[in-house]
Amino acid sequence: MVSLTRSSSTRARNGAARGSVALALLALVVPVVAYAAAVRLQRVTLVQATAAVSGSIVLGGVAVLLARRGLRNVERTLGRAGGEGSARAGRLLGMLALCVGLTAAIALGVYALLNLFG
Repeated sequence: MVSLTRSSSTRARNGAARGSVALALLALVVPVVAYAAAVRLQRVTLVQATAAVSGSIVLGGVAVLLARRGLRNVERTLGRAGGEGSARAGRLLGMLALCVGLTAAIALGVYALLNLFG
């Protein structure tokens, strides 16, 4: 038997691991773009930019979930799927994006309370 079987063919790709890195990087770019828009554009205020940064919470959360799926794929295929490093990086970057988004959301909430009672 010289033909290739499914288990001996080329490596399967771990799309979840790659997707987690891509979404986490996007979630980390959102605050930079929002702040740059607030500085450069007169129509965008810093409060609006901070509200946009809160979108990093969603993107970071999805990145963490995709990284979890990617790590599960690696475990399920006994490492043949590859992408363990990408999944770990996606999880780390996703958690960082979650922290940035939560910090922005807390800052926006404190600002709203200070404007309401101050």
